[in-house]
Amino acid sequence: MSVFHEDEYKKEFDWSLWKKILSYIKPYRRLMIILGVVMVCVGGIDATFTFMTKYAVDSFIVTKSLDGLWGFALTYLGLIIVQVLNVWFLIAIAGKIDMGVCYDIRKKGFQRLQELSFSYFDRKPVGWIMARMTSDIQRLGDTLAWGLVDLVWGGAMMICISAYMLYLNWKLALIVLLVMPPLALISMYFQRKILNAYRRVRKTNSRITAAFNEGIMGAKTTKILAVENKNLHEFGSLTGEMFKASVTAAIFSSIFLPIVMTLGSIGTALAIWFGGKGVLLNTLSFGTLVAFIAYSIQFFEPVKEVARVLAEMLSAQASAERVISMIETEPDIKDSLKITERYGDMLSPKKENWPEIKGNISFRNVSFAYKDGEKVLDRFNLDIKSGETIAIVGETGSGKSTIVNLVCRFYEPTAGEILFDGTDYRERSQHWLQSHLGYVLQTPHLFSGTVKDNIRYGRLDASDEDVIK
Repeated sequence: MSVFHEDEYKKEFDWSLWKKILSYIKPYRRLMIILGVVMVCVGGIDATFTFMTKYAVDSFIVTKSLDGLWGFALTYLGLIIVQVLNVWFLIAIAGKIDMGVCYDIRKKGFQRLQELSFSYFDRKPVGWIMARMTSDIQRLGDTLAWGLVDLVWGGAMMICISAYMLYLNWKLALIVLLVMPPLALISMYFQRKILNAYRRVRKTNSRITAAFNEGIMGAKTTKILAVENKNLHEFGSLTGEMFKASVTAAIFSSIFLPIVMTLGSIGTALAIWFGGKGVLLNTLSFGTLVAFIAYSIQFFEPVKEVARVLAEMLSAQASAERVISMIETEPDIKDSLKITERYGDMLSPKKENWPEIKGNISFRNVSFAYKDGEKVLDRFNLDIKSGETIAIVGETGSGKSTIVNLVCRFYEPTAGEILFDGTDYRERSQHWLQSHLGYVLQTPHLFSGTVKDNIRYGRLDASDEDVIK
């Protein structure tokens, strides 16, 4: 199995990266606004239930009176019905956003893969690319849709609860909220730890996917050379790294959330202690104490959710870095703006401007070297006339495949020029050139579909008669 080293990324929360990711939500901004309004309503109603409990305790239990109970019960029931509808609505909208964002990112990623040069696929294993197009994008879509839902709900819930507590008794509210500064400091500390841990998980996952793909594609070679045990050992080492990285990430997450819960319990204890003294001194109603205890518990539920979402965002940043790096990769070989304007590109070719091709090919003092490698060709010259058949013979590594790849413009000469019918092929579009070439691979790949569909693949408008010929 080959050894592939991942790129290194930033070690902290990257706002510039998330701005790029959030741009994929722009087509759904109307749905996001509706979703935000619904989430604020959900958070507000959740906080209102506790306030109504305070009213019920003071108005019905303490006074031992049932006056107004039916009206209260109907109001409470009405809020429950509204809340159920809100939750159903937000699940439907968030699901639509999730699927839409995943679709858009995958489409953009696949389009970029079609545009990238042949050299990119030489450098990147198939498994590396597959990991980004599948698991990384799915994690990103889930975080953008459901993570933002929980984030908005948590924020709305905390604001509403804080407002109710300040309204009921601002002094007791400030005492309960004293735990927020240490919670913020602890969150900042764990953010970096969790991000680094999940980055190692995503790195190892890419390497495992690449190794798994190599194992399948190279199964025949593995059997012939009888190296199954070696491959199994290497794959076992990778999965072992994945296990250790996953355990480390889980440990940091498992430490973070209990700390949040402990601080929440301290807030509840403060509410009971100072609120209880207020009830005994008749400076606080019993219903207000009940509401404060409930609010102190409720307040840290959204805090835990926000902490969880931030941890997931840090985990998803590791995926986002990989997806965006792939999408933003520029092709090594690009047509100039002048050529594109005249002849079009892969997605929108201007075939009416394409010149006819006769088929004369000339190499003029062509030199070529792969990146960070020795020269494969040095001042190479060759003329191939239209209709002529030639054979290129040489030992392994002498440059036979390189010559073919240069003709196809999968790579470009580092010096010299290649002419088609007397014109440097860089003065024509790549799509024009490659549409006029036939390339028979040593190991042909069959796409899904019929044999006829595969034969037609190079010219999609070919009739059945043309395919048979």
